[in-house]
Amino acid sequence: MTTYIIRRLLITIPLLIAISIITFALMQFAPGSPAVLDVDPNVPPEAREAQIEAMGLNEPLPVQYARWISGVVTGDFGNSYITKRPVSDMLLERLPNTLILMTAATILAIVIAIPIGIISAVRQYTKTDYAITLVSFAGVAVPNFWIGLMLIMFLSVQFGWFPVGGVQTLNADFDIMDRLHHLFLPALVLATADTAQLTRYTRTSMLEVKNQDYIRTARAKGFKESKVILKHGLRNALLPLITLIAIMLPTLIGGSVVVESVFSWPGLGDLFMTSVNQRDYPVIMIITMLTAVLVVIGNLIADILYAIVDPRIEYRED
Repeated sequence: MTTYIIRRLLITIPLLIAISIITFALMQFAPGSPAVLDVDPNVPPEAREAQIEAMGLNEPLPVQYARWISGVVTGDFGNSYITKRPVSDMLLERLPNTLILMTAATILAIVIAIPIGIISAVRQYTKTDYAITLVSFAGVAVPNFWIGLMLIMFLSVQFGWFPVGGVQTLNADFDIMDRLHHLFLPALVLATADTAQLTRYTRTSMLEVKNQDYIRTARAKGFKESKVILKHGLRNALLPLITLIAIMLPTLIGGSVVVESVFSWPGLGDLFMTSVNQRDYPVIMIITMLTAVLVVIGNLIADILYAIVDPRIEYRED
């Protein structure tokens, strides 16, 4: 196990280096050069060239990349081209809101999907199963932004049950219930696709488990069906779901880009969209790298957890 974990950690290093190179290259060849964006256009040409040289934008791209990646490793993400503020400060301001939204979406997805997936498996080929399957496919197929707009139109605008956006009521004191009221709709929309996928995986896993010999033995001993399903079946059916849940967590950042924009939720996703519109490349590169790192870590955690909980998986110790 130790050798396997070390091997997996070593594999992630060249992967992250490749991602950083691709991210840096894409930003360099994107429309609007950093030298044009961050240099004052009103200064004389001589002063303009001196400013470009002072920023290091006239150096070869490998040198610029080495300077940027060394800053990333040491926690120096540079300054925003638009606000002139340190990128690290901007991330720290937005990160808590995104983490709150991701946590709420994950909890909603697990709490909703697993019971529904179990019901779908237990009532296989019934109207209930078909209805759950239809809704699950719709949850995967329908875009998040459309679901968010529909919920805002009906639940916020027409019925007034939920606020249109933001994290709290404007100019109001901190109130946990007010925060939860603002959080519910964006968390529900962000959790939609993952809930649908998790429901389908739960159903499939339960169908495989409920026909096993030990389940038939438990039934033969006279245990209640609910105890057979929840105590004996669910425990083993959850093993494949560990991988899906671990991978699901970092991908929520990508989904939050759209959801946070729709609901004006001041998190990393909203900051990313604003930076894209303003061509604020230092912010874009760091958020892209952060997302990539979280995806790689999520996959690594999934592999490790699956190896721990499933004794059937063996890894050779070299």
